[in-house]
Amino acid sequence: MHIDVYSDIACPWCYIGERRLEAAMRQRPDVEIVRHWRPFQLQPGLPMVGIPWREFAPRKFGSAERAAQMFGQVASAGAPDGIDFRFDQVATAANTRDAHRLILLAAEHGREWPMAEVLFKAYFTDGCDLNDLETLVELASLAGLAEADTRQMLASGSYASDVDGSQQTAAQLGISGVPFFVIDERYGLSGAQPVEVFLQAIDQVSAEQ
Repeated sequence: MHIDVYSDIACPWCYIGERRLEAAMRQRPDVEIVRHWRPFQLQPGLPMVGIPWREFAPRKFGSAERAAQMFGQVASAGAPDGIDFRFDQVATAANTRDAHRLILLAAEHGREWPMAEVLFKAYFTDGCDLNDLETLVELASLAGLAEADTRQMLASGSYASDVDGSQQTAAQLGISGVPFFVIDERYGLSGAQPVEVFLQAIDQVSAEQ
């Protein structure tokens, strides 16, 4: 069974959705599931250096108070899944293009999901700047990538066309928000669904197979 996960590192619901899908997969150990990260940038027009979070959040959500309310709701939703959201620590509204490229590099070494997990935690819990080169190199090392490979990739245009192509494919599929899960190119699930919903989808596809 193949699951394409359209996701963005700067999306808290994507972080929650990833955790819930993994929990569902652990409950179906006899089902062979192959997941692939599919880049989707929610804010592709952001400067490559990002925007300070304290400036971006009120503008995006209407006010600092409204942003705080929404972030509190997200933090409460993610806590049962073991996610420690620290929105007070988020450094920037990041342009996630390089983060996506890093995950695609990691995929070549079978490390895409550890890389995604490292990036999610770095962004939402540790307050790391995902548009800082040295930070990305350090995070890639935590996910098991060689420093030289990471630096070489980030200095090049590698995987840029893959990021763009994934965004275009998502548009063709009618995907306007993430997370979005495409199962065996036939079924789609939108949003950070409960574990039970993922289990139902896995069981249905397994039965059809």
